[in-house]
Amino acid sequence: MKKILLHICCGPCSITVVRSLLDQGLDVTGLFYNPNIHPLTEYAKRRDGCLETAEKLGIPVLVKDNEYRPQDWFRAVAYRENNRCFHCYADRLERTASIAKRGKFDHFTTTLLYSKFQKHDSIAQLGRDMGTKATSFWYQDFRDGWKEGIELSKDWGIYRQQYCGCLYSENERYSKELGG
Repeated sequence: MKKILLHICCGPCSITVVRSLLDQGLDVTGLFYNPNIHPLTEYAKRRDGCLETAEKLGIPVLVKDNEYRPQDWFRAVAYRENNRCFHCYADRLERTASIAKRGKFDHFTTTLLYSKFQKHDSIAQLGRDMGTKATSFWYQDFRDGWKEGIELSKDWGIYRQQYCGCLYSENERYSKELGG
């Protein structure tokens, strides 16, 4: 059975992705590495939602709480605000690929490919660029599971966030309420 390391950004995004990978006969291990999420309380809610979902689906998850340093992430994107998403994708995919290689996984992928709000083609290209013969990037367009994932996360009572994760996306999401 082929082993795959799945970067998970949150519980709701992982439901149909994990199911699809399991249905394809892959041995799935999750990875929760998200230094971009702000604030810490939001990070904890998403981590806990990821773990709840993983338990329901019967997969293990590596949690990198010791690598949660949003101040480093903020510094890294401070002068790249217009291109922050690319940096964010690259950071998380690089970490996933590194852990997958060390852990002798056959493949790695990300739940970022599930969201219809992410820059799908950029994520796919970054992943392909980071793959190797030993540990290749598993590309799959998981967006067809979008609606099902939303419904299941509601049914399961999994925390559902209202913005992508970083301070910038939080401000973009809620600035409308301030008349911005």
